[in-house]
Amino acid sequence: MAVELRNYTLVEKEFYMEEAIKEAYRAQAKGEVPIGAVVVYQGKIVGRGHNLRETTQNAITHAEMMAIQEACQSLGSWRLEECDLFVTLEPCVMCSGAIVLSRVEQVFYGAVDPKGGATESLYQLLSDERLNHQVAIETGILEEECGQLLKDFFKKLRDKKKAKKLAERAKLNKEEIVKKD
Repeated sequence: MAVELRNYTLVEKEFYMEEAIKEAYRAQAKGEVPIGAVVVYQGKIVGRGHNLRETTQNAITHAEMMAIQEACQSLGSWRLEECDLFVTLEPCVMCSGAIVLSRVEQVFYGAVDPKGGATESLYQLLSDERLNHQVAIETGILEEECGQLLKDFFKKLRDKKKAKKLAERAKLNKEEIVKKD
């Protein structure tokens, strides 16, 4: 059963995705994988979230989970009917489950996650008719910007790891030279 998307203009979609991107930058500033999300209800952002997995050392503190939790508190209900989620990266299995269980109506995401995406890439949880709720999906909102943010983050991480390895190797070489003298 195909679910109809609420009619947002391109400007509105990009505005909400830019808000999710701001959340992703907040995650990045904390050394977290830069993923951000916002929940929108009747044109207002009622929940914001960004990755906090490293900060909290808690596997479930993904951006979507944090935004859903804040939206539930904000609206005083676990049912997020008439709410839409904007997220910078395709949701994983856990987050897709939370989206279905909280009855979010639509998900808009920026970058595709070919290794962990559970809305369309690896699994199609949000449109699975065996579940009691299906969610409309739109992809590619500011996709390039969302994807580049992640690429830059992981490149920096790899470069840092490589530099550390080289420094350790140089230290070992120096110690060997000192031992020989």
